[in-house]
Amino acid sequence: MNNTFNLSQFDKYREDNRREVKKANGGLPVSLWDTYSSFANCYGGVIILGVKENKDGSWKTTGLQNVSKLRKEFWDNMNNPKKVSINLLSEDDVQTYEVGDNHDVIMVIYVPMAKREQKPVYINNDIFNGTFRRNYEGDYRCTRLQVKTMLRDQTERTMDMEVLDKVPMEDLNYDTIHGYRNSHRSLKEGHPFERLSDHEYLRSIGAAAISDEDGRLHPTAAGMLMFGDEYNIVRHFPEYFLDYREELDPTTRWSDRLQSSSGEWSGNVCDFYFRVYNKIIKDVKVPFKMSGGERVDDTPVHKAIREALANCLINADYHGLRGVVIRKEPDKLVLANPGYIRTGKKQMRLGGESDPRNKALMKMFNLINIGERAGSGVPNIFNVWEDEGWEEPVIEERFDPDRTVLSLSFLKKEDTKMKKDEDFIQKNERSLKEVLKEVLNPKDYEKTLSIIEYLETNSSITTQTARQITGKSLATAWRYIQILVKAGILEADGNTNNSEYIVKLQSKRQDAKE
Repeated sequence: MNNTFNLSQFDKYREDNRREVKKANGGLPVSLWDTYSSFANCYGGVIILGVKENKDGSWKTTGLQNVSKLRKEFWDNMNNPKKVSINLLSEDDVQTYEVGDNHDVIMVIYVPMAKREQKPVYINNDIFNGTFRRNYEGDYRCTRLQVKTMLRDQTERTMDMEVLDKVPMEDLNYDTIHGYRNSHRSLKEGHPFERLSDHEYLRSIGAAAISDEDGRLHPTAAGMLMFGDEYNIVRHFPEYFLDYREELDPTTRWSDRLQSSSGEWSGNVCDFYFRVYNKIIKDVKVPFKMSGGERVDDTPVHKAIREALANCLINADYHGLRGVVIRKEPDKLVLANPGYIRTGKKQMRLGGESDPRNKALMKMFNLINIGERAGSGVPNIFNVWEDEGWEEPVIEERFDPDRTVLSLSFLKKEDTKMKKDEDFIQKNERSLKEVLKEVLNPKDYEKTLSIIEYLETNSSITTQTARQITGKSLATAWRYIQILVKAGILEADGNTNNSEYIVKLQSKRQDAKE
């Protein structure tokens, strides 16, 4: 949490998804508890009392009058289960400081990220109306679906381990099962599971289990997802949907598409994985390599793609909205699944901590040498992409509904920069307004027009300046700037908390004008 707030950097900070200031002149503000819940349910943050936000987004201390009384009131509420579902703080997490020439006293509350089993952190003894999350616009109340997802994720037994007591074993697709068994057999010849009957085999890999209700063998949720038919799967997972799209030709919506609901194939996770993987790799260049007198057609890139695809399917929340969507573009692969990242985005990138949403599915993929148990899969993907000289993969976490998105670019870093430079020079033979009217959709162009007009005569802009120009909130001004960042017109220069955004290739733009 030390990197979230440093007193020496006070003048540089602005409110964002990890920092919130409140005046607290009349005591503890009611909204403090919303913010506590939102930080705890996301990635943690700091709440700073005795500070107000100016119109330009900067902070000004207002000071606190009776700190000891305020502190007592805070801890009384924090330890009251009717007010807060769980106290995540220790005494060291609440600190007071003197700031500025006036020696104004402020109180800094360091809120950690709650563990998965502690979420949702909610207030006022109301789990569905008192659970919050954080984004750049502030605290927002979670939907019932988001709360239910956090509740499902609390247990060590993942939802795919559930025994479907009313479902007969005959509801599984045995063509898929036999295909899976053949893959297992070819990879691990002589494995003890080879001798088992289909039902014994399914029980051994976690696809079936004995029901406590009738003492008979039934599919597990994982078994149904992996080996069921789509029309049976959706009876238990109404939001279940798998979608693969190839968008290789800009003149057509897609050149190839595979959907679980088409009725043309089983629609289960296992068949989807193999069908999609074969479609993805058909354009992957395989270097010629010999081993033991035989050609090797597998590469680290192939392994990384297998890992990315399996990771997407293993960590999907199959009760979540919008389903799994895999999109293949000419120079990029995008994998999106419903559900937030259980370990957090930072930990996902670092690796070393495995916390899959569907442990039984992970076991089934691991048995056929797909996926990493040690939490090293995603770091390995990043390493492979670095070795290939490709642009670094991008992990996005989206909320409402919760989605995890991994983007894998096949563009070389230097090629990307060169292409952007060429495109920008070409575009800037005209005014920014002319260029962006073509680049942006009409809605985004209208939103950002005042900023665009400002950039016609200025080489850079800050979020605070954008706020003044647009008359919008700081968070909204920041979002408008990000539209232009994504359009390739602006790039951040400096600390992301207090960034100046500069027009890219400004000098070349000036040359073009002259």
